[in-house]
Amino acid sequence: MKNVKRFTKRSLLRESLILGILISSPVLWAQNIPTAKPESVGLSSKKLERISQVFQAEVDKGAIPGAILQINRNGKLVYTSVVGFKDKNKKEPMSKDSIFRIYSMTKPMVSVTAMQLVEEGRIQLTDPISKFLPEFKDMQVSVPKTDAKGETYYDAVPALRPITVQDLLRHTSGIGYPEIIKNPVIKRAYINGGLYVADGTDYDQRRLTPKDFVSAVASSPLSSQPGTNWEYSMSVDVLGRVIEAVTGQRLGDYMQAHLFKPLNMKDTGFKVPANKVSRLAQPLSVDPSTQQPIKLLDVTIDPANDSGGAGGVSTAADYMNFVSMLLNKGELNGQRIISPTTLSLMTSDQLGSRTGIPLSPGQLLMGVNGYTFGLGFMVRQGPGLSEVPGSEGEFMWAGAAGTFFWVDPKEKLGVVLMTQVPGPIRPYYRRLIKQLVSASIEH
Repeated sequence: MKNVKRFTKRSLLRESLILGILISSPVLWAQNIPTAKPESVGLSSKKLERISQVFQAEVDKGAIPGAILQINRNGKLVYTSVVGFKDKNKKEPMSKDSIFRIYSMTKPMVSVTAMQLVEEGRIQLTDPISKFLPEFKDMQVSVPKTDAKGETYYDAVPALRPITVQDLLRHTSGIGYPEIIKNPVIKRAYINGGLYVADGTDYDQRRLTPKDFVSAVASSPLSSQPGTNWEYSMSVDVLGRVIEAVTGQRLGDYMQAHLFKPLNMKDTGFKVPANKVSRLAQPLSVDPSTQQPIKLLDVTIDPANDSGGAGGVSTAADYMNFVSMLLNKGELNGQRIISPTTLSLMTSDQLGSRTGIPLSPGQLLMGVNGYTFGLGFMVRQGPGLSEVPGSEGEFMWAGAAGTFFWVDPKEKLGVVLMTQVPGPIRPYYRRLIKQLVSASIEH
């Protein structure tokens, strides 16, 4: 690292793009966010450099292809790191404008968009979704039972109340994910409806038209009574269909006008256009931890529907604009996206004493305790009771291909990590980056 410091900023960028080594500087990104040195906002440059070293080591040993990290503190972009390869097979170095499949980091953006409609009085959280999508009226719940021989069977019982918009936002709808659900009756229904294809690409809800998607989900039984259990699910994909029903527009078009354009998120959407495909970051061919081939969504083709749960693509710079808006209580560069009171509601505990079966939000995302769920975000319940550092009220989410972000209002901190590292190693890297960034805070 001492030799690197002798380079000028321009030569450092040039060399890093050639060699695929890590770079960090607050001036490499044109994001309309003020830049500052880490020390000016209470962060340690020396400890931030440790992040560079750790992730470079992961690239060197072949664990990850590459990554981009950005940090906003006190409303200023204070750290950017670019490490490794955009496409290791082609020896193409990661670049600051690389585009990533963000999978479930699409969900918070769709959730904010839905809450914009709540603010306009076009949706209420208590609305049954059958008001907008009639197919979801009179749902059935698949309940496991034990017969006289001690064997499990599944019985269908009526839902005690309708699924509401709030249920979709907080994943208490009883809808599951084909890739995760254990109930064989529901799994079979998802397969029959075309929501899951054996040996296909996981979390590809884009394969069905909006009408066929709604029909497939609504005709499948629920895994629990609405409002009773937190279960990660296709709920936000359904929420996207609600937004379309309310607005009369395709989800991506509506979000372009009401979220992406106001926040200058020029590379964010539900497909990578042909003139940007060369910027698409790629994973390793084989998962180092499982030795299984890696298959990610083909985001270069037109999706049959805009998947609000997993279909988004974005850059680190674009997503940092979204995160910076959240950190600034719903506003960025004079563009008010959502009110502070609405954001406060979204980042408050919405689960209470409801169960989290099979996994709580924190266990699913990072393998830790201490987190609940709000409306679109996982939320920290207190400074303790968890295995990673954090402040009460911080909120976050991540994506199946390795992307991750969090916002800590108490520390005035927003962090975006972009990488294409799917598989069981994801919680490890989420814990790792959280520990390393937290350790850089000096005051």
